[in-house]
Amino acid sequence: MKNNNKQQRRQSRDIPPINRNIRFPKIRLISPEGEQLGILTPDEGRRLADERDLDLVLVSDKADPPVCRIMDYGKYKYEQDRRAREARKKQHSAEVKEVKMRYKIDDHDYEVRINQAKRFLKSGDKVKATVTFRGREIQHADLAETLLRRMATDLSELAELQQLPKREGRNMNMLLSPRKSDKDKDKEPVFTPDGKPARPKLAKPAKPVKPAKPQQVES
Repeated sequence: MKNNNKQQRRQSRDIPPINRNIRFPKIRLISPEGEQLGILTPDEGRRLADERDLDLVLVSDKADPPVCRIMDYGKYKYEQDRRAREARKKQHSAEVKEVKMRYKIDDHDYEVRINQAKRFLKSGDKVKATVTFRGREIQHADLAETLLRRMATDLSELAELQQLPKREGRNMNMLLSPRKSDKDKDKEPVFTPDGKPARPKLAKPAKPVKPAKPQQVES
């Protein structure tokens, strides 16, 4: 019995809310041009739709009375499906992508890591930059921190610093996230050349305007 009820509900959801499937006693009707045609019965609305070779489509069943519109249902459904597909394409669940390197990395390998990070950031993902230590390399944690700060500065046009370089066991990590708007691209670098977090420059106060001296008119 429960399965039959579920099947009936599923079938009712699949029935398009158009024409004779609209069974409310009264509806508020809107023309294809968006004009209010008043409160009518569904039969009256269907007659007006038939005169234009269009459909009577329910657009809001929450209103009192429900709102219907005269339109081409096939075209309306196509546009709805197209927008839904575009919305699904734009959806992207951000992930954390890791870029690993050693503090003694050469310039070529460093550029490879930078390009990897740029690709991740442009895809909307966060980047976890990790410097790994082996054996006594842990004594050079300051060099690893300098390397991570250099990376943050080189990626400052695409990324904003979410977590400062932090030592965790035999690794040092830093977290970058994509900038939220194009306006942020003009911000100052993440770090200054001496390794300190950069601070935005403050605008200089405007100079006061001196009042003009009154001109003396000779009589």
